[in-house]
Amino acid sequence: MSTRNDLKRLVRQGRVVVKIGSGVLTDSEGRLDPKTIRRLANEIAPLIGLRRWPYIVSSGAIAVGMGILGLKQRPRTMAGLQAAAALGQSKLVEAWSAAFRRHDVHVAQVLLTHADLANRKRFLNARRALGELERRRAIAIINENDTVSFEEIAVGDNDELAAHVSNLVDARLLVMMSVAPGVVNPTGLRIPEAHAGDELLDTLATGRSSRFGTGGMISKIRAARVACARGAYVAIVEGKAPGQIEALFDGEDVGTLIVPDQDREKLKSRAHWIAHTLRPVGTIVVDAGAEKALAEKRSLLSTGVTSVVGDFSEGDPVEIAREFGPKPRAFARGLSRYSAQQLLQIKGVPSAEIPQILGFTTGDAVVHRDDLVML
Repeated sequence: MSTRNDLKRLVRQGRVVVKIGSGVLTDSEGRLDPKTIRRLANEIAPLIGLRRWPYIVSSGAIAVGMGILGLKQRPRTMAGLQAAAALGQSKLVEAWSAAFRRHDVHVAQVLLTHADLANRKRFLNARRALGELERRRAIAIINENDTVSFEEIAVGDNDELAAHVSNLVDARLLVMMSVAPGVVNPTGLRIPEAHAGDELLDTLATGRSSRFGTGGMISKIRAARVACARGAYVAIVEGKAPGQIEALFDGEDVGTLIVPDQDREKLKSRAHWIAHTLRPVGTIVVDAGAEKALAEKRSLLSTGVTSVVGDFSEGDPVEIAREFGPKPRAFARGLSRYSAQQLLQIKGVPSAEIPQILGFTTGDAVVHRDDLVML
């Protein structure tokens, strides 16, 4: 498989998301390295064009705040993490602003939480805001809003955020800059290319993280698969090594290039949002007939529901699963048109009987095909 030339042709126009990890932006003591930021700005600036535009997802706020506070280890309390983020975020954006000033390009700080992305109205509002920044010829420096966000510090990371931003701006390429040269095998050799669904990636990924950042190769591969589901290419390259972006765009063999699976249909933006951004709050277990119907792009009806797991409301995201041993196996995600309590009353009955049982109906479908994505 050789897709470097395909990538070179693909990225001549379109949007590019560049995610930069804390380990790339800071020195061994966790202090922000202005020289590295200036170098990266110089390497990203050529991506600016009439038909192409870069977006930057920049880690480093907590690491910079740790340097300001004189901390040697990442804070273990939520308040400590939030304080470090609050102190470091302004310094981080100042550094990016100074670095792009020589290119006569303004930068804008954009802070997002999972709640911003999971709410459809706020998701679309963020898309419009980022689009307006692009039209105004300003580069967005995007980060998680760690100062006020609980879940994003405890669970999420900027690898995941970068994948969601790729969907948000419909990027053609996601470049993830790491301290690693790419995905490497047990002998230390770099894997040049792989398909997103290649199980080899799972065996090679490690979850190591530094004292200044979270994640590791596992989170990068997970994020790469999320971005690839939308049709984007993903490159994991060494951020400490100069010239990696230029080499990548010239079609050279650098880093690890992860490409979308050829046998999987590219998800549209809303379907991608349902499948990968929303966090299911319950499970609807169905029979074999319902699973077959959903595979044929039909809606889920109450007759096919066998059981309900969790407590969710109308409109909440849910997994759809089949009984598989001791635990149901999820094969789809969607938005439920009935609550868990309502589904317990109508499971297994024909749609025509729903008004009589509940006293109302929100439609024949429990999950409509327009609100459903096969995994």
